Amino acid sequence: MGGAWEEAAELDEQGRLAAALDAISSLVSASLDTSLFPLKWQLIRDRLNRLHAGLADITVSEDENGEDRCDAFADLLRDVAETAREAQELVPRSQGRHYGGGKLRLRSDLDVLASALDSHVARLDEVYASGELMRARALVVPRPAAGASRDDMRFYVRDVFARLRVGSTKMRREAAAALSEVLRDDEKCVRIVASDVADGVGVLIALLECPDACVQKEALEAVSVIAGFDAHRGGLVVGGVIAPVVRILDTGAGPATKERAARVLCKLTENSDNAWAVAAHGGVKALLNVCTDHRASGGELVCTACRVLRSLAGVDEIRKYMVADAGAVPVLVSLSQSATDDAAQIQAIELLAAIATGDSSVQEAVIQGGAVESLVRALDPCSPRSSKAREVALRAIDALCFSCPGSTDRLVTAGFLDRVLFLLRNGDSTLQHCALKAAHRLCHVSEETNKAMGDAGFMPELVSVLQAKSPEAREMAAEALCAMVSVHRNRKRFVQEDRDVAQVLQLLSSDEEKPSPGAKRFLLSTLMHLADSSSGRRKILSSEHIRNLTKLAETNVPEAKRIVKKLSRSKLRSIFHGIWSL
Repeated sequence: MGGAWEEAAELDEQGRLAAALDAISSLVSASLDTSLFPLKWQLIRDRLNRLHAGLADITVSEDENGEDRCDAFADLLRDVAETAREAQELVPRSQGRHYGGGKLRLRSDLDVLASALDSHVARLDEVYASGELMRARALVVPRPAAGASRDDMRFYVRDVFARLRVGSTKMRREAAAALSEVLRDDEKCVRIVASDVADGVGVLIALLECPDACVQKEALEAVSVIAGFDAHRGGLVVGGVIAPVVRILDTGAGPATKERAARVLCKLTENSDNAWAVAAHGGVKALLNVCTDHRASGGELVCTACRVLRSLAGVDEIRKYMVADAGAVPVLVSLSQSATDDAAQIQAIELLAAIATGDSSVQEAVIQGGAVESLVRALDPCSPRSSKAREVALRAIDALCFSCPGSTDRLVTAGFLDRVLFLLRNGDSTLQHCALKAAHRLCHVSEETNKAMGDAGFMPELVSVLQAKSPEAREMAAEALCAMVSVHRNRKRFVQEDRDVAQVLQLLSSDEEKPSPGAKRFLLSTLMHLADSSSGRRKILSSEHIRNLTKLAETNVPEAKRIVKKLSRSKLRSIFHGIWSL
């Protein structure tokens, strides 16, 4: 008796299922001819198709509680069928045959219908997730082989989305993993998801807030792949992807999930695109929080967060907000000092320089926030910094400090001169070149800075660089040396070294190929400064390489002729002085 009752109930259940599917199909077909509010009808059809896909291939599981589950599912089927039948009367009104209350009433009725369908989809998802439903005859479509046609790939991707929409937890996890894999491997599938799957982007965005961490992580990976294509980024942003991605960064998700979220934002904000949208959803604070908690976040996540912040800093208003309200400077200064990951330190330094570029008030705030001292500490030879980190720090100092009048005093006070001199003597070729550029910039700042550089011992090192292989390095060294010798105290120090004066004269030889025309001009200017003092003239006249100078004068080089003229007058005065002293 009990078996006959269960069989009758199952047959009745199948009848209700068939009725619901027929009602859905009939409404979808009829709605294709509607002309009023086409976008609303498209959204309604998307929801109807989701319901149809979820109902088309299921059955009721059989166990001792099957009766209760049949009742819950039967109620859903009855409500779906009733909603679809009632909605049929909206079709002629949407075809312009009669308004039945006007367009405002029609729009309101369509909104009510869409809300009801959303409720049905949610109920179906809840019942399915509880295990009360199972797929009947549901074979998972295998992934097509490499080089398969677009139609085959479209069929496969649509099946994956059907499982994502209404599958159990396990099925959703498998479908999400399959989708992210096929998107990475085949560019065709990206176009299929974006254009051929009904609300495909919307489904992925909804899964970003899925409570299942595995599904959420795979959905992030799929979104990240799509975001890598210029043509599809706009669709993601319009679909509302930024808000859930920022929330993932700002919640207790694991570092791997947050890293994928940061990669999505990195792609969406290239060239400062969508910067306002990210900032409006709290992205600046969320990204800075990642940098603040850098030990827990991990180096790769911090680096990606810094890259996103750098893109956001391309917008003036956001850059000012970072400094004035979000507290970016102390966070980045701390990160540049204490991060154990070398790449994270480099990203923090580059971001500090980027934030300070282009606005004097922001630049001053960055300097006052301790950025100068932090960058100088990065150059400490005893610190565990890589050559790349020191190179980036030198470039950041160049961008940040030399255009701000008061910052050079802070540099000198922080010990910058000693760091630059050490790198000139001991750094690799790249670091030596960066240190030379810093010295070149410093010697043009002020006379006091020039004196400090002379006291620190820069001039002998600049003379050594005059013989470097790089023409640019030789010219910068010659110009810096000329600027330093123009200061009286440095000039007195320079002439005390026979080797340095002789080296300058030797480089003027016609057989010497190293000095470029520009470098020779600065060397002659250096000798002109030396010839202004009696000690300098004596040092030049006593050098065995003075013939190089006289040869240039004989070939009518103006600077050389003026120097020789000064030296000649000095020699005559010495002779007359000797005669009058007899």
